[in-house]
Amino acid sequence: MSFLQAGNIHKHYGGATALQGASLQVQAGEIHALVGENGAGKSTLARIIAGSTRAGQGRILIEGNPVTIASPVDAQRLGIGMIYQELDLFRHLTVAENLIIGNLEFRGGSMEAFCHPFLQQVGLGESARRMVHSLSIGQMQLVAIARALSMNARLILMDEPTSALFEDAAERLFALIAGLKQRGVAIVYVSHKMDEIFRLSDRITVLRDGRNTGTVETAHTSAAAVIRMMIGRDLEAGQRAPRPLGDVVLAVDGLSTAKLKSVSFELRRGEVLGIGGLVGSGRSELGAALFGMDRVSAGAIRRQGTLGLVPEDRRLQGLMMQMSVAENGTMAVLPRLQRWGFLRRGQELAEMRGVAGRLGLHCRSLHDPVATLSGGNQQKVLLGRWLLVNPDVLFLDDPARGIDVGAKQDIYRAIDALAREGKGVILVSSELPELVRCCDRILVLCEGRLTATFTAAEATQEKILAAATSTGGHA
Repeated sequence: MSFLQAGNIHKHYGGATALQGASLQVQAGEIHALVGENGAGKSTLARIIAGSTRAGQGRILIEGNPVTIASPVDAQRLGIGMIYQELDLFRHLTVAENLIIGNLEFRGGSMEAFCHPFLQQVGLGESARRMVHSLSIGQMQLVAIARALSMNARLILMDEPTSALFEDAAERLFALIAGLKQRGVAIVYVSHKMDEIFRLSDRITVLRDGRNTGTVETAHTSAAAVIRMMIGRDLEAGQRAPRPLGDVVLAVDGLSTAKLKSVSFELRRGEVLGIGGLVGSGRSELGAALFGMDRVSAGAIRRQGTLGLVPEDRRLQGLMMQMSVAENGTMAVLPRLQRWGFLRRGQELAEMRGVAGRLGLHCRSLHDPVATLSGGNQQKVLLGRWLLVNPDVLFLDDPARGIDVGAKQDIYRAIDALAREGKGVILVSSELPELVRCCDRILVLCEGRLTATFTAAEATQEKILAAATSTGGHA
């Protein structure tokens, strides 16, 4: 008998349909991958099972018994926990407070003592008393994973759990998942990373446009077959053509901040420069320093023209979630859209339609709140904002984090096009294949220091990991 059976699940958001009769069956001790393009309904289905969203129609059985899951507390009582893609942490509280708030397993006593084993399991070396807002996105992801482990669930839904984790933290999570499976805990693993899906899962359920397109045994299918089920076509193949490089557009010499330690490099026009490193290595802090958000204590930054930044946390740092798609996309170019102090709405929509077409942005209307879009389309809105600005240097902090394979292709094409236009692009990524695919060179940071520089042809996973874990590498 299945541990979980969710059948004929429907969900509408206003005029938009998220789920149209979707279903999911999960066995005890099974790792079940749930995949699909952004907007296919994966996260909505997971949130309904976890009690954070109410279905419009459908039913859920736990061990054959019908249940009503009206809240996350109901789900927790049934042995269901969830790790959300858009982290649902209380950033003004401590790590310990985030783990124990609403946690039925915490029955009093020392919060730090309760939290310690779960923080150790995920490899988070920070104090349980540290404020969550002071952590990086990757560290926050580990807090969310630790919280789910602390709830002693029999079914854990994981929505893009490695989206902000580098190789070492991801490997630790995979070991945790294997241990949970041995204990009979079921995992619903929502991810766009095919290598993880085929490494971890027993079965794969595919959604497209809110409907099931099939459930297959992982051992009896292929990544290409699953992608066809997801997007209805094969992905484009072929190698990226070489890009000509121009003059130096950005020179950084001995840059030091509270996190960075004497970092130096150059970026040329037409170049995509990758930044690799473990969580907390200083990747995001480099963008903050270049953009003037972190105080620079030493060093020099010389650049030609303007700089744009697509931040790591698109919801908190990048987008105004209740503003429209058009308003979010054009907010950085409002002066040129105004006449006599009034915004020319026609020009605003025309410019936004142009970048929407360029990026493959899918939305019902440019007037809709950006919060109604899928994660991949939200990221395209944020990237579109900087296409309208047309900067000379663009710092992209994990721009493909948590988005589907089709949307990733659109982002990669946009990065290549920007470089071919003579822009200098800095690409931070937690995924080695992404760095190798997109970049001309890759810099590796460890504890705020630059420890290695590789061409894409030279880079291997072993070399990057060695440089990311040792301050004694070569630069």
